[in-house]
Amino acid sequence: MKTRWTSAVALFLLPISAVAQYKDAVPGYRYEFPHDHFSHPDFQTEWWYYTGNLTSADGHRFGFELTFFRQGVDRGSPTTSPWDVRDLYVAHLALSDLDGGRFLHAERTNRAGPGIAGVSETDRRVWNGNWQIIWRGDVQVLQAIDESFSLHFMLQSAKSPVIHGQNGVSQKAEAPGRASHYISLTRLNTSGEIELGGRKIQVTGTAWMDHEFFTHQLDADQIGWDWLSIQLQDNTELMLFHIRRRDGSIDDNSAGTFVDARGNTTHLHNNEFTLESTGSMWTSPNTRSVYPLRWKVSIPKLGIALDCSTSLSAQELASSGGLLPVYWEGAMTFDGRKREATIRGVGYLEMTGYGRPVKGLQ
Repeated sequence: MKTRWTSAVALFLLPISAVAQYKDAVPGYRYEFPHDHFSHPDFQTEWWYYTGNLTSADGHRFGFELTFFRQGVDRGSPTTSPWDVRDLYVAHLALSDLDGGRFLHAERTNRAGPGIAGVSETDRRVWNGNWQIIWRGDVQVLQAIDESFSLHFMLQSAKSPVIHGQNGVSQKAEAPGRASHYISLTRLNTSGEIELGGRKIQVTGTAWMDHEFFTHQLDADQIGWDWLSIQLQDNTELMLFHIRRRDGSIDDNSAGTFVDARGNTTHLHNNEFTLESTGSMWTSPNTRSVYPLRWKVSIPKLGIALDCSTSLSAQELASSGGLLPVYWEGAMTFDGRKREATIRGVGYLEMTGYGRPVKGLQ
């Protein structure tokens, strides 16, 4: 989502008095670009989420994730030093070697300090150490260097930004302000290089970017979610999410968006689509969380019926110290029908709350 309530939230929860410094996401927000691609410090939590499916010249398949989180800590006190903490920055990096059967990931946490991490509209940049996104017009340059692998990509947006939800907000729970302002770039034509195992591998494919900012989202009975991004071969896209409640039901605020080939959007209410797990469970050897890896997607009003699966079960992100929330985020393939035609696609699936309920976003 995303609805991506992950590490920044769990690590840096604020007392009620501090949270009160920040705005809630409420209807009527007026989006402006490129301004809204960058930081919104009046909101407590913000993230920029990049995922994609790429292929080398010899057909070898990869998936990747690079995520930047900004977590507000104190907006009220004056800044007297570059080391004062007004915001904390977390980043996640992952590479799914789909045909090689490997999943590699890393994480980092920094304060802004003297340029260590941050978001700059002036420089058109989002960064955490040597992991960064730089905007050059409609092209984004992605760089992430880790000990075990590195990514160097150019991402060209093929469509205008998509605003999810209704009246400027993606509602997640019933109370006012339990929502986010949620933007996506749903088709980023991607090319570049993966450095892995001493080799430089040229790849091409498509990526997806989510940008959300908010202060509150979940209520106490919402324990997790299932989220899908889908890029179909007919140049259309889907974003769908289910919020799961403690009693096993699906929350009525679950929703989605269909993006047609020209970039026009259709909001999907919870009762207009289904996400159904169909078995093929995978148990994490690290956390013992059990995840469903095969899904069916049905959207009768659009004539869409898809089967969703992955060739790599182990795409779970869990910190070595156990301090960060655990979530599964992985590259997926889609096969099915749209109206009378067969269709295929690629995308990403995110699942949270399967080991223990997600907390900290109330």
